[in-house]
Amino acid sequence: MTNKVTSADGTLIAYDLLGTGPPAIVVGGATCDRAKTAGVSAELARHFTVVNYDRRGRGSSGDTIPYSVSREVEDLAALLGEVGGSAFVYGHSSGAGLVLHALAAGLPITRAVLHEPPYGTEEMASDTRGYAESLTSLLEAGRRDDALALFFTITGVPGELVDEWRTEPWWAGTAALAHTLAYDSVAMGDAAGGTVPLDLARRVVPPTLVLVGGASPEWMIDTDRTLAEAVPAGRLRVLAGEEHVVAPPVLVPVLERFFMEGR
Repeated sequence: MTNKVTSADGTLIAYDLLGTGPPAIVVGGATCDRAKTAGVSAELARHFTVVNYDRRGRGSSGDTIPYSVSREVEDLAALLGEVGGSAFVYGHSSGAGLVLHALAAGLPITRAVLHEPPYGTEEMASDTRGYAESLTSLLEAGRRDDALALFFTITGVPGELVDEWRTEPWWAGTAALAHTLAYDSVAMGDAAGGTVPLDLARRVVPPTLVLVGGASPEWMIDTDRTLAEAVPAGRLRVLAGEEHVVAPPVLVPVLERFFMEGR
């Protein structure tokens, strides 16, 4: 049964509640609804009460225009209220960027894991700003397929493979979420260059683990290290041999150990 909570602006946010134990919330990244975070949520639910939710504009959740990051932070606040007022939080990719905003806003997050938020370097900032501008133009023109293709291309997928993906059965469902790529772009600060938001990081109070794959690009490891060093109670862990997506049986024990430290 799908649960729903009303966010501060009246938007209904859909979520599944799994397992028993201390509460933990899973925050997915770009193109992800709660179906795509079901694997890590189910694994985590062996020891935690897990909230696996559809971010606004996705799946069974509602949406309210215009978008703002503060509204997504309010969504997390509403979910925290549903599980007793505080929780551990895990965010992946641009979902980690959203969690960083929530941490900086002072939400009652006990501990947080920011898994490979894709902040770029200063040298990449011009391209990132160009992506944000092009994405906005495509979405305003209703070209969701092209917006999704642009997203995959900028993340490093070869153009020929993107062309093949357009013919796959899953493409249409993912393209239906393409408007939320703009939400992730805003959360990551792409229009301003998409570099590590040190002002946000320095306002984070709870213990925070930044995860990055050892097989990820060197610039990703460097920017996530910068983020971890900027968070007052932050630390970096490099997952040897892993890339941007980590299998739940490998990832979840890392989350469990960090969440349960000091309990």
